[in-house]
Amino acid sequence: MIEVEKITLTQFRNYGYSEFSFTQKIVCFCGLNGSGKTNLLDAIHYLCFSKSYFSKPDAQSSHKNLKGFRIEGSIRKDAQLQKVVCVLRETNRKELSLDDEPYKKFSAHIGKFPCVFVAPDDIEVITGGSELRRNFIDTIISQFNPFYLQSLINYKKILEERNGLLKTAAEKRYIDHTLLDILDAQLVKNGEAVYVERKLFLEDFIPLVIAEYENIAKDDDNIKLNYYSQLNNNPFPALLAESRQKDLYSERTNCGIHKDDLELFMGENPLKSMASQGQRKSILFALKLAEYEVIQKKKRFAPLLLLDDVFEKLDADRMKNLLNKVCIENNGQVFITDTHFSRLNEALVQINAKFQIIELTGPKTNE
Repeated sequence: MIEVEKITLTQFRNYGYSEFSFTQKIVCFCGLNGSGKTNLLDAIHYLCFSKSYFSKPDAQSSHKNLKGFRIEGSIRKDAQLQKVVCVLRETNRKELSLDDEPYKKFSAHIGKFPCVFVAPDDIEVITGGSELRRNFIDTIISQFNPFYLQSLINYKKILEERNGLLKTAAEKRYIDHTLLDILDAQLVKNGEAVYVERKLFLEDFIPLVIAEYENIAKDDDNIKLNYYSQLNNNPFPALLAESRQKDLYSERTNCGIHKDDLELFMGENPLKSMASQGQRKSILFALKLAEYEVIQKKKRFAPLLLLDDVFEKLDADRMKNLLNKVCIENNGQVFITDTHFSRLNEALVQINAKFQIIELTGPKTNE
């Protein structure tokens, strides 16, 4: 298992310099809005992924008008205490190290300390565009499949090069078809690798999401999920060949796995146009719990679970069921934020959990 024991923040968001020690598997950050609860969760996310969960530029994570920040964490994994440090220099250069050994490629760090984050804005995974759902899927698979992560990185880089070539061709009114053929071959190689892994993953993941939804909502609500990909029915090389003239005209690549989607339906209709607010929340938590279960199964230990402001999003019964599942049934470490100490304390006492609540005025521990 993995467990964060200490984190030190320097010039990170609203923290000039702060240290926090964690003594329990269930750790709660309690305070008013703007007190830095979410920032603490995001600092843990930085230690796991070398970036913010909220897609912010790194420079925006620096304290006030200062430049750069430093996050250091002591994380116990398999009884061994390891030091992870993420630094943004004043030059905007980012560095990541494990036990004082710097990474040449940050991607080599992904999956060492797996993590699942649940935040209020995650509802956009349900209501927003396909890119959000692709990113959701990519984040899960990348934490246990290094081959997938590298293929995805390669694909995105080649796609950027291909789009650049198409744009230059439009400006110069000339296209180097030989170079385009080379990029197409590389795009196909990596794109097909990503497609195969996504398809295999979703064959197991989709039934798990539906089962989690039924457990949360106590009804299936005719929820259906479908993996959409242009590659489902056509070979990638044929798609690229057929789309080449359109690509040249539009100056971008119109087919490939960057168009994939995890489609959500209620019956025969798109879920986002039919589902109630409660149903949307339920499918979101079903997706996240399924993510947690898959990573735990693949890694053979529970990932860190970061729950940001979830008490505002669930009723008392669903909150109790969620806490019981993640805090009692599973063996992983959980970090929870809330604005109300008494609400947080009462909910955790009800499930007979051992926990630590850290307030702005200092930590309180329930043994």
